[in-house]
Amino acid sequence: MDSQNNPSVLSAQRKPVDHRLVALLWLLAGVVVAVDQTTKVWALRELADESRRPLLGSLLGLRLVFNPGAAFSFATGQTWLFTIVAAVVVIVITRVARRLASTGWAVALALVLGGAIGNLIDRLVRPPGVGRGYVVDFIDYGVFVGNVADIAIVVAAGLIMWLTATGRELNGMLRDEDQDPSSEQDPKA
Repeated sequence: MDSQNNPSVLSAQRKPVDHRLVALLWLLAGVVVAVDQTTKVWALRELADESRRPLLGSLLGLRLVFNPGAAFSFATGQTWLFTIVAAVVVIVITRVARRLASTGWAVALALVLGGAIGNLIDRLVRPPGVGRGYVVDFIDYGVFVGNVADIAIVVAAGLIMWLTATGRELNGMLRDEDQDPSSEQDPKA
């Protein structure tokens, strides 16, 4: 019998979707967006003079920057492209969430989703216009300047690398690279 039509094989291949994990994803993403947007409003109000305020010498400080590009102000003329990419990320994560059965993946995807939405809001509502708006950055790391959304995305990237390296699947299963199900021998043989 085909594994696609056999419910016992399907249940052995993946855990059922845990709707609590989907709720966790949306809740955590909402928290990231709220913290990101709140801190950007604060930065616009408190750091308007654009001078650097050191927190840990030259390692960490606060400085208001309007970023028209990606991280490190890469591709500054392509703001519209990053708007499209962020929108696609939101759509893809929304669709993938339907198969979510792993807490680690719920957290990782929530951080990506929250970060993408946080920066997407800037690109949609900030000058110079819809789809071309500058992202508000204010956390100065000495080499580059970022924001809370960027931190969420970087933490998510690290978590995704760890989940992948340790074989944790989106569907909650642990990938066993040493065992190929097609090579299993019949115990009666």
